[in-house]
Amino acid sequence: MKAMTIKNTKGILVGTRLKCADNTGAKRLNVIAVKGFRGVKNRIPSAGVGSVIICSVIAGKQKIMHEVVKAVVVRQKRPFRRPNGVHVRFEDNAAVIVDDKYEPKGKEVKSVIAKEVIERFSTIGKIARVVA
Repeated sequence: MKAMTIKNTKGILVGTRLKCADNTGAKRLNVIAVKGFRGVKNRIPSAGVGSVIICSVIAGKQKIMHEVVKAVVVRQKRPFRRPNGVHVRFEDNAAVIVDDKYEPKGKEVKSVIAKEVIERFSTIGKIARVVA
């Protein structure tokens, strides 16, 4: 896990429901916590593209339902700015489930992911089809 070159706008809060972008069997995730968040009293923890979050699986195959998993945010609906001045915004919020070594549990990511994620987690980039 490397540092990110951008300071992106954080658009995902605790309690947000995300789409699962990989083929692990999970369909929907609910954010429980943000890994490494340091905030102020009474501030709701937030995450952005490339952040590690802790989620519970709320929809999907029976085998993985109601498990607590780690995930990496690969898309967010709130626009964020890249260093070249382009504002990027995706259709939905999505995440990829990872293990304790931050390697993806699924074999492929069918949808688009942000290039900031590949910069930080290169193993997710190897299984992705489209990078934007």
